Amino acid sequence: RSRCYPFWQEFHKCYALADKPEECVLQRDDYLECLHHSREIIRTKAIQDEHLKQKEKRAQEATASKKKADSASASNVPRLNVVEEKAKKAEST
Repeated sequence: RSRCYPFWQEFHKCYALADKPEECVLQRDDYLECLHHSREIIRTKAIQDEHLKQKEKRAQEATASKKKADSASASNVPRLNVVEEKAKKAEST
């Protein structure tokens, strides 16, 4: 027996007992999903896309944070001795 045989049995049973073929849409969809995994593939692709999007966003945030830190360290404040003067004043009091 194949892995999808139970789904086929349910679909066949429904189809044999149904007045209208439309009544067995859910069983048919389950059987086709078992055969082709189309919904699973779509879901997996969406998860992968979201993961890549979040990874890229984190990388951009890290780059922006690094640029901000580099900019702060390269500013004129340390060269003007503003920080050191405040530190000296705090130590003397």
